[in-house]
Amino acid sequence: MIERLLVPVDGSDPADAALTFTFEEYPDAEITILSVVDPTDIGHGAVNAAPSTLDRLQQRAEERTERVLDEAEARAEKHGVTVHRETVVGVPSRAIVDWADENDVDNIVIGSHGREGVSRVLLGSVAETVVRRSPVPVTVVR
Repeated sequence: MIERLLVPVDGSDPADAALTFTFEEYPDAEITILSVVDPTDIGHGAVNAAPSTLDRLQQRAEERTERVLDEAEARAEKHGVTVHRETVVGVPSRAIVDWADENDVDNIVIGSHGREGVSRVLLGSVAETVVRRSPVPVTVVR
């Protein structure tokens, strides 16, 4: 029986589809929405960047993460579902798997890119890695 679900969100259409699926199929489950701040997306790899630039990039990433979580939470409320919010910093696929491993989760529901081609393109690299490494079952929504 699925009681605790983890749904990674990033504001993309595939993540939105995963949310909708979760709200419709598991309205009584304990749902955690997880947003991952990827340091490689906010310029931490830029060796020559000024500290003030990195601070602005970090602040923008954190603000975007909060917007994504706010939007997901608002969608949950429209479905009459309560969610828990979590934010972590890290490489998305690893952070998702680690969070699931460290918390009592029955299933991960993740969005797929839905493109044609090999599995990495079909699932998207994050979803594909989560499927391969997850300590719990993963539902991929297209």
